[in-house]
Amino acid sequence: MTAPAAEEAPEGVRPAGTGAPAAPADRTAPGTPGAPDADGGADGSAGEGTGPEEERTEERTQEARAAQRELFAHTPGFILGDTAAFGGSLVGGAQHGVSGGQVGGDVYMGGRTEHHYHGPAGATPDATGEIPRGRLDALAAVFTDGPAFAGALRRLREERVLILSGAHATGRSAAALMLLHRLGLSAVHALDPETTPGALAGRLTRPGGHVLRDLPLSRNRPLRDTHLYAAREQLEKSDGYLVVTVENSPHLPGIAPCVWEPPSAEDVVRAHLSRHGTAAAEVERLLALEPVAGFLSADRQPAEAAAFAEALAAHDGSAEALSRLADFGQAAVEKRCRDWLGDPDTGLRDKAFLISLAVFDQAPYVLAAELADQLYVHFQRLQHPEQPPEIPVFGPPAADRLAFARADGELRGEATEWGPVTQFTAGFREERTPRVLLTEVWTRHPSARPALVAWIGQLARDGRPLVRTRAAAATAQLAAADLPSTMALLVDRWATSRAIGPRVTAANTLTLALLLDAPVVLRLLTQWCSDGHVGRRWTAIRAFGLLAPLRPDLAGAALGALAGRARADAGNKAERDSLTESAALLLSGGPGRRRGEVLAEFVRLLYLDTPAVRDLALAAFVRACDNAEDGALVGWYAESGMYEADAARDLATLWRTALGDRAHTRAALDALRTWVHVGGRRADAAHALELLLPALVVTADDRKRLDHELRTLRAEDGGPRPPLAGHLLTVLHPAASTTH
Repeated sequence: MTAPAAEEAPEGVRPAGTGAPAAPADRTAPGTPGAPDADGGADGSAGEGTGPEEERTEERTQEARAAQRELFAHTPGFILGDTAAFGGSLVGGAQHGVSGGQVGGDVYMGGRTEHHYHGPAGATPDATGEIPRGRLDALAAVFTDGPAFAGALRRLREERVLILSGAHATGRSAAALMLLHRLGLSAVHALDPETTPGALAGRLTRPGGHVLRDLPLSRNRPLRDTHLYAAREQLEKSDGYLVVTVENSPHLPGIAPCVWEPPSAEDVVRAHLSRHGTAAAEVERLLALEPVAGFLSADRQPAEAAAFAEALAAHDGSAEALSRLADFGQAAVEKRCRDWLGDPDTGLRDKAFLISLAVFDQAPYVLAAELADQLYVHFQRLQHPEQPPEIPVFGPPAADRLAFARADGELRGEATEWGPVTQFTAGFREERTPRVLLTEVWTRHPSARPALVAWIGQLARDGRPLVRTRAAAATAQLAAADLPSTMALLVDRWATSRAIGPRVTAANTLTLALLLDAPVVLRLLTQWCSDGHVGRRWTAIRAFGLLAPLRPDLAGAALGALAGRARADAGNKAERDSLTESAALLLSGGPGRRRGEVLAEFVRLLYLDTPAVRDLALAAFVRACDNAEDGALVGWYAESGMYEADAARDLATLWRTALGDRAHTRAALDALRTWVHVGGRRADAAHALELLLPALVVTADDRKRLDHELRTLRAEDGGPRPPLAGHLLTVLHPAASTTH
């Protein structure tokens, strides 16, 4: 998740691309699984002060760039994608909450029946006995046949007993009632859900229909074909019919269940509007409304579609009503997440999987499943500290777990340091679910926090970059929901660690928290730049460097904060190098206009600030230039910067000043070599150098310096001087080329 520990590791630790970090031969790298942290603590936290590791740690530019690439590669879509505009319960500035989709009273929804009871505690109406005719008629008025309904009805007529299997919340219970209702039976009886398979036949003594909803099955309590044979004999005697609903289950030996498929959300909405007497033309007009189309385009349960239809039927054409419809999708996601976490019948292992999938949305399924079991262990220790935690070696199949989570899986090519590989990835169908679910568990279930904190800390120390990056992304979402607690329990402990790896996680977390519009994070980072703890300063400096490609509008503020730290005289070489590196990253990305603005700020620092800040500006500029990767400064200048008069002037000023400053001349000449090598591969970069070179010559010393560099320049592989260097010599000495 975060940048690998090796990328900022002490001497002896070298980076290993984007894979797991490589450790020195004599010890395990801090931040890897099973390794002690630098201070021997559980999470790498440390007290105030500077340890010897900070004194000898020196960052290299390419390592920070690798960390930046890793952050972008593994950050989930709910932060970097379109949904990053969501902040807490805000969507594009509009408040979203449950009030947008509130439905009062008993609700009969096209594919699933929701019963809201307000009787005494422990009461279970209709646990056994006849279901009221009025309830069946009300459901029939809005029920929509799914694609499997006709076949199921035919089997029920022929066999008298039907096992209807389907995923959770797909409306299978409502379908069971409607199958019996369509037979025209005089009565439909609800059987006690605790009825065992062996006792089933003895409960079927009355004529009419019988429904046994959500029969719990297990390896020790299967439903066998022999149970159905006995039930069918009894039903023939009493002239009855039976429908049993079950989850998709392997515990049905000898039985071929009828698999229920729910109707589409649009069909459910149409049925409810028709019940309200809405004319056909008006139905089509309502369905064409933008919020309605957006709601129906996502994966929706029948119950959600039915509730939405009730709100749509009350639509009066006003702006407020339209806003309520737009809010409904968010409200539906919030309610679903509350139901998942608050349902006492959902086991801890299932809840752990939901939370893990929220962290690893659109990532390999195996990661979500593996790390969900680690969270399950923490939950068990929290809830049953007297018992040793247990994880079943073999659990439910991936298809069942994803169906329960309303998620999909697909084979997808994933980039690794060794090349692309095919992996089975999984993600929620509703893209807002990860953010809402993480916020829900953190803010509404505080008793779970100790387990979550321990688990996220474990993820942050994992040896896999994707896992560490997702730990930071999840923590950023928690910070957006509750900044003080998240800072105290996770981020500040990482930032004050003696080890570099946890600090990288803290920097990544705060960077991503800014994208989620977490409150006061920008102010916090600015304060940390001058904090008395070296770890907090390092974290803030790195976070500011990561901001430019993600929030180019904050590049100016970031540069101001970095300059403020340099102005205060950064304490040691490692910290000065971190400042330089982060300032250089501010020039590494973002729209061209923003890069031009940052260049202007760099020029301003040359003339209007202290020598320390001037030195920072030159060192950072040279480091940014000495980069041939895609999106680097040379590429931007060749593509657009050279055509922007102000940007071209400022870039030439920085080049000329760096080449003429003794402290930076050598590094600037090395960066110029990089630009010439890039120009040898790109015609636009070569043309840009032709236009830039004359602007770098003001004095005779400038010409002599550039002449010597171009004459002694060798190809990247050590071969003879590249042709472009020879051509640039003619540009540097136009009079000599004219004479010849």
